[in-house]
Amino acid sequence: MTIDWRPHVRTSLFLLSVVIPAAVCCAAEVQTVQVNGDAGGKRFDGIGVVDGGGATSVLLKDYPEPQRSQILDLMYKPKFGASVSALYVEIPGDGNSTQGSMPSHMHSRDDVNYSRGYTWWLMNEARRRNPVLSLDGAAWSAPGWIGDQGKLYAGSDGDARFFSPDTTEYYVKWLQGLRAVYGLELDAIGMRNEKGVSYDLVKALRSRLNAQGFSGVRLHAFDNWPDAWKFDFVKDLQADAALRDAVDIIGAHINSDKSVVPASVRATAERLGKPIWNTEGHVYKAGYDGLIGVVESFNENYIRSGVTRIINWYGIAGVYTMEPYSGEKEAAVRANWPWSGHFESNPSLWGYAHYGQFTGIGWTYLNGASGDLGGGGTFVTLKSPQDDYSIIVETSKASAPQQVRFQVGGGLSTNAVAVWRSDAREYFIRQPDISAVDGAVTLTLAPNAVYSLTTTRGQQKGEFSDVPALKAFPFPYREDFERYAEPARWGYLPRYFADISGAFELADCPAAKGKCLRQAVPVPTISWAPDWKPYTIIGDDGWSDYEVSADLYLAAGESAAVMGRINHVGTGYGIIPKGYYLQLDSAGQLSLVVARGKADKKALVGDAEQQALIKLRNDAGEGGEKVLATTVAPGITANSWHKLTLRFNGARITGHLDGKQMLAATDTLYGRGMAGLMAGPSGKGLSMPYFDNVQVGAIGAAPSDTREAPAAQSPLYPSYGSAR
Repeated sequence: MTIDWRPHVRTSLFLLSVVIPAAVCCAAEVQTVQVNGDAGGKRFDGIGVVDGGGATSVLLKDYPEPQRSQILDLMYKPKFGASVSALYVEIPGDGNSTQGSMPSHMHSRDDVNYSRGYTWWLMNEARRRNPVLSLDGAAWSAPGWIGDQGKLYAGSDGDARFFSPDTTEYYVKWLQGLRAVYGLELDAIGMRNEKGVSYDLVKALRSRLNAQGFSGVRLHAFDNWPDAWKFDFVKDLQADAALRDAVDIIGAHINSDKSVVPASVRATAERLGKPIWNTEGHVYKAGYDGLIGVVESFNENYIRSGVTRIINWYGIAGVYTMEPYSGEKEAAVRANWPWSGHFESNPSLWGYAHYGQFTGIGWTYLNGASGDLGGGGTFVTLKSPQDDYSIIVETSKASAPQQVRFQVGGGLSTNAVAVWRSDAREYFIRQPDISAVDGAVTLTLAPNAVYSLTTTRGQQKGEFSDVPALKAFPFPYREDFERYAEPARWGYLPRYFADISGAFELADCPAAKGKCLRQAVPVPTISWAPDWKPYTIIGDDGWSDYEVSADLYLAAGESAAVMGRINHVGTGYGIIPKGYYLQLDSAGQLSLVVARGKADKKALVGDAEQQALIKLRNDAGEGGEKVLATTVAPGITANSWHKLTLRFNGARITGHLDGKQMLAATDTLYGRGMAGLMAGPSGKGLSMPYFDNVQVGAIGAAPSDTREAPAAQSPLYPSYGSAR
């Protein structure tokens, strides 16, 4: 049957505005594809998204209801929005892991806390929406105590301390908390994101997981970019039985427009019965290009590389828009504005939906029913464990309409085929159903379009009509942390603060009543990104003339700072901010400093794209930090409270201590940006200062008191986790 797309009222939106005879409509003759339900094929392991690799949901947790739940529904609810079948999380490790950090469950060797952070909450919420959602994870950064006793495994990587027996214990502790406190089981786990290869570590971890009751958790290795460490380890799987037994899944990061899995690797994987997973793909395209790009990437990962699970970085953009990967091109949903409740879906959400709403983990890629279209584009066919099937088609490289006949047999469903289509004008719209004629489903495909054909039902284009309007970050603003009477229920994280490195957590104030914010990481981390100092940001990058202040408490040998006009936080290849800070140490040294965001030279490795990003997003000039003014304040002692105020008035910048101006400078490099807090180094590693009464407002004005949380906002852990 040849489909005439005109029956709907919206015919003007379709490419074919007149009936075109099959003999002349298309760029080539009809292409016939055999779809045989008995053909067998590889198991489909799902499509999904990363949460992490840069604290990507730090602002999502701060949304009020019902918006917070609506955002999660768009990503994880079956047959509603993206409806992904897999969630891949970062195991939080205290260090920067692209554009932010998340608090670890083990800041130190003798510290275990399963209430820190929001990752537990997010996994629980995603699984609650989809009970069969596959959960996966890996570390990016890791706490600095790992490997600090010198017991290391062999491996090829600059962060050798991660290849340590400590890592196996660290992973097991995280899995134990996930199981015991949250009732969740991980399906798979990776060795470490993009940081090399260690045969000894993967063998030791497999043994440790088995011994601790986690034999069902599969290991994927080694999750690197092919041009960095390639797939050299795959050939050793054949000769090394212990390695072969340890590695369940061959994992790599593959951008299908740049690289493919070599035929020799595919052959070895097939022979050994090990699936190949893409554990981080990227489709950095805005608008409709992002939608069709997602589908093209998913199709080509299977067709070109034999990949049976594809995970993209990343799903929900709960980060500040000032950050380098803020979600305009990278994410499916933008949740950048929790103070207003506003959120937005990117078109790429419906690219995920073209897969997620029509397939499920455990389906089968039917042999012989996936490949290239003769007139440009690709298609894949997946069969359910019963007799349903779905065909996902994209025609991004087509220049004219083309006809395709899918000849269906081998016990597949004979029900009418539902057709869902996206093009540059309309996303995810249902078309008239097709009934097979003589066992064949025939249709004309428009160029630059996406189609999902299926015998399943229940799909929908989930939307919300009551999304609040976008509003600016509140100004003036004050946070005294008193609203968080039970910090564990909030994951120890206050609203709107986004940690870039380190972990700024709610705590009891020293030498005073009430709650404070404390930098809780004691030593430098094994950071995924070249590290700097622990700092956290808050506010609006459009702020220009204002003052930011905070009370701070320093132990002996410590230092801390308030920050302002922060307008960049690095790209994952260097995290020195662009902006200013006023720093005080426990001996009274007070310094006004401009930070220029220079990339770490150690990061100038990798492919041309990475180097181009470094040059684009970091100063090519001086870089580093420059002291604009400094002095020694009299009467400062350790273990006492002091108020720091950093004031911006045009090019004039002043630093105040306990209400008295102490420093002044003129600098025109940065005219606007966010506020922040910073902890400096100490003689023992990192400073762990306390902050209270953080205020941002007009110069000389008293900021309004915003201690009361909105009634619609709820804690992360009201009935599970720490509240159990």
